[in-house]
Amino acid sequence: MSDAPGRPRRFVRESQHETSEIMMPQDANILGPVFGGAVLAMMDKAAAVAAIRHARRSCVTVSIDRVDFREPIHVGDLVVMRASVNFAGRTSMEIGVRVEAEEMISGYRRHTNSAYLTFVAIDAEGRPTEVPELVPETAEERRRYAAAQARRRRRLEERTAEAEATAAHIAAEAAADGAAADGAAADAAAGETEPDARTARR
Repeated sequence: MSDAPGRPRRFVRESQHETSEIMMPQDANILGPVFGGAVLAMMDKAAAVAAIRHARRSCVTVSIDRVDFREPIHVGDLVVMRASVNFAGRTSMEIGVRVEAEEMISGYRRHTNSAYLTFVAIDAEGRPTEVPELVPETAEERRRYAAAQARRRRRLEERTAEAEATAAHIAAEAAADGAAADGAAADAAAGETEPDARTARR
């Protein structure tokens, strides 16, 4: 965590959000269980609330880490979303969302999936803007903060590697195009200087 002068600080508990919704028939896919896209949309909304609460700014989703659907969610289940800010950089935040499904009659709850979503705060012109520093208080919050930092470093490394690979590919294509153009020019020049075959036989 940095101690940038003048930068506001906010505790994890200040932006945590919990929401729930009963799954209805329109939420189901053609096989019966709840459509994964519906769950992802709920996760995105829950995470957005936590991000906006932390930043007190408009925020946009920039990435969602791998999501594994551990168990199906059924029509009639109460889906509970718990969203919490794990880490805050200068303009971005990682939000962790845990999803549980509750069988309303028995009260039994099961963990169905989790995901990490990255949001960026934006100003009125849509440009990234600084967010408050995150202050983890408990041992669990500090563990999540450290884990989120590691994931952020990995994402940045992957992004850098992708950018370098793209640049190398573009350079290779440009070199190949240049070589082809040079070859075509050489062929054209040779054609201009070669004597006509019929003239050469005379």
